Amino acid sequence: MQNVIETIQPAINTIVTAIVGVLVTFALAGINTLKNKANNWLDARTTAAQRDVIHKVAGEAFALAQTTFKDVGGVRKMQEALQYASLRLTEQCIVVSPTELQAAIEKAYLEYKTKTKAVLATEAQPNEEAAQAAAKEAVSSLAAQVTAILSQATGAETMESMVPNTLQDTTPAPQANVTGVAVE
Repeated sequence: MQNVIETIQPAINTIVTAIVGVLVTFALAGINTLKNKANNWLDARTTAAQRDVIHKVAGEAFALAQTTFKDVGGVRKMQEALQYASLRLTEQCIVVSPTELQAAIEKAYLEYKTKTKAVLATEAQPNEEAAQAAAKEAVSSLAAQVTAILSQATGAETMESMVPNTLQDTTPAPQANVTGVAVE
């Protein structure tokens, strides 16, 4: 029996080593896949976090340029905003191209304009309603004045006397025949 075990022992060792090798290979492949997924997830989260920081800094830069440089033109405001934003992002070790940074500042500007228009539209709405009510009142007053003027011009005739006779008289007019005699 000892002889058989010694003969089979190298084959069993080889098979066990191969099985362990295959299991280790699968385990390493699984760990590598998990590592890649984790890195991709972290990269996506880091990029999203950086994007948030970029947009917040761009909003700050726009606000600073808008308030500090009120009296200068838009190009100068943009230069100042770009300078501020690039310094702040460099402090936080975030690298952004000038075009991307300008786009973020432009986005902050457009959001500001949208909010400003919404506020102005909300404030203007009651004024428009008041203007429409005033216009209706003015038209009613003008119509009353025109009616009064017409009444005075026609010698205080009533509206019924101003209607043409053809509308008041509903009986048909007699028709003349060729000889000039009225036919009823």
